[in-house]
Amino acid sequence: MYLRPEDRARPNRMALRIAVVGGVAVVLFAILFFRLWSLQILDGAENLAEAKNNRTRSTKIVAPRGKILTRNGEVLVDNRTSLALQVDTSKLPEDEAAKNAELRELGALVNMKLPRVLERIEEEEGVVAAGAPITVRNDVGYQLIYYIEEHPGKFPGVTVEKVFVRNYPNENEAAQVLGHTGEVSEEELEKGPYKGFEPGEVVGKEGLEASYDSVLRGTPGISRYQVNALGEPTPGGNLTTTPPVPGKSLKLTINPAVQRAGEQALSERGAGAFVSMNIHTGEILGIGSDPTYDPAVWTKTMSQKEYESLAGEEGGEPLFNRAVEAAWPTGSTYKLMTALAGLENDYVTGSTVVDDNGYIELAGQKFENSEGAVNGPISLTHAFEVSSDVYFYKLGARMWNNNDLQNWSHKMGIGDPTGIDIPTGESAEGLVPSRQWRDQLFEEELTERPWSQGDDVQLAVGQGDLQTNPLQMAIAYATLGNGGTVVTPHLGMEVLDPAGRVLREIDPGPRRHVDIKPESRQLIMEGLHLATSGPGGTATSVFNEFPIEIAGKTGTAERAGHAYNMSWFISLAPYPNPNVVTVVVVEEGGFGAESAAPANKQILEAYFHNTLKKENEEETKETEESYEGEVGSGEEAAVEEEGYEEVPYVEEGAEGTGEGG
Repeated sequence: MYLRPEDRARPNRMALRIAVVGGVAVVLFAILFFRLWSLQILDGAENLAEAKNNRTRSTKIVAPRGKILTRNGEVLVDNRTSLALQVDTSKLPEDEAAKNAELRELGALVNMKLPRVLERIEEEEGVVAAGAPITVRNDVGYQLIYYIEEHPGKFPGVTVEKVFVRNYPNENEAAQVLGHTGEVSEEELEKGPYKGFEPGEVVGKEGLEASYDSVLRGTPGISRYQVNALGEPTPGGNLTTTPPVPGKSLKLTINPAVQRAGEQALSERGAGAFVSMNIHTGEILGIGSDPTYDPAVWTKTMSQKEYESLAGEEGGEPLFNRAVEAAWPTGSTYKLMTALAGLENDYVTGSTVVDDNGYIELAGQKFENSEGAVNGPISLTHAFEVSSDVYFYKLGARMWNNNDLQNWSHKMGIGDPTGIDIPTGESAEGLVPSRQWRDQLFEEELTERPWSQGDDVQLAVGQGDLQTNPLQMAIAYATLGNGGTVVTPHLGMEVLDPAGRVLREIDPGPRRHVDIKPESRQLIMEGLHLATSGPGGTATSVFNEFPIEIAGKTGTAERAGHAYNMSWFISLAPYPNPNVVTVVVVEEGGFGAESAAPANKQILEAYFHNTLKKENEEETKETEESYEGEVGSGEEAAVEEEGYEEVPYVEEGAEGTGEGG
């Protein structure tokens, strides 16, 4: 049969479509199959671990920092628990108005306005780890916990947690050297000793807390627990806990009696500083700066205004550690360096006599003694006794062209880093002015004149452009006292484990040794002793009844822009073989003998307390034995035995006679 073309079988379009769809489905199922095979077989173990991790959370358990103790074990810094108001920002309402409404109400509970709450959150978001709660305020009360627990739906994401903060049992004692802690900053995370730390970690920021952070900071613990689909802990979901390791404790060289005496002496006289140090080991027995502050302020949320009140000049800069960071002239206490340079370079000897007629004149400029005193012919030791400026003016004038005074200043530690184990600012190195320094400034048109003889004359008596601090001066006097060893001052003495056992002793050792002729040392020490005991001694009136012999020097320093002089006094005790140097500066205390010397005496009384107490007890015992010996014989014994009441004898003119009262 013949089929026409139009009667032939046509391809089945539906079958073609089904074939195409079926092919695509096969490919999709193949892809899905291989993907499932990859997830379950190839990556099964890894995915199982991730799935388990999604059901668990880890929380860091902060380790308590170690204690800071005095040399006899008194606590200067330890820890206390504090309640911190924290917010998980991821759980706050997404709507801006609703979020602000919650934060405004939350802030009202802790006396914080909304702008301050938002500012605090912004500050912390750049510091804490991602997803970690932000501390809005520390040291909140327990009533806040009760309120939040009673209103669970009102403050989503808000909790009150217990945290460790530093505690200061003696309030502001040694505040500037102790320093403080705080959360590591973004800059510190990128560089410096805290590079690589986790955001939000608490580290040492200033003072000993910073220098010994690796000792004081413990090792955090970890707590793992199960959570539900909302990320909330499930009941009984604790898995494992690794307890934290507390930090080690740091025992200091500080003698608490000396420390308190120094701080008390300053508080009675105004702004200034003190340092007391063992001249053989460099151990700091006491160090302080006034005005001071209570370091507990760092345990709470501090506003910029509060910080400025601590750092600003209007409040006296209580954060500024004048003992190690000041830049001051010293007045006559600097004559130690001038005398050493003169003796060691053969400009003078012990027998050299200078005619002190009250002044010298250079290039038309007059340099006078204090209050116009005229001392006549005097030797070096007598010049120390009466603090003759003319003697040292003339000595400085002879040395002006050869840098001898500057060289000996640096040898004794002036104008150089001290090496103390706390952070110090740029001003801590100070400045010993020299020809090279001033001439360089003159070339750069930063000063009006080059170096002149008058500059060395001023430096010879601790004036002019000299800039130093109490610690550098303590090192210089200690170097003389111990015969030439430049010690390394330090506050750390021992590292202790949490049980109080000594793990390590801290002894940085001396920095160098300076060759000082024994006869030079003896002459200067004799002159310093006469300054506190001689008939014309500038500090004899302060120390004439002090039972322990000391060597010392007053200083009265002028400062541009200040109406009152700085009062300095530096002592080496006991004389002639000292073991302690003490420096006191009162910024506007007048003459050295008026403020600094009596303050120095207070510190020495605390240092020698046991010696003085023993001497007093022996004197009392001798007096009692003498009295008993007298009473045990003659008429007085008979009076005592018979029980007669003895009437005290009153001289004429004594109280009650109307004369001589």
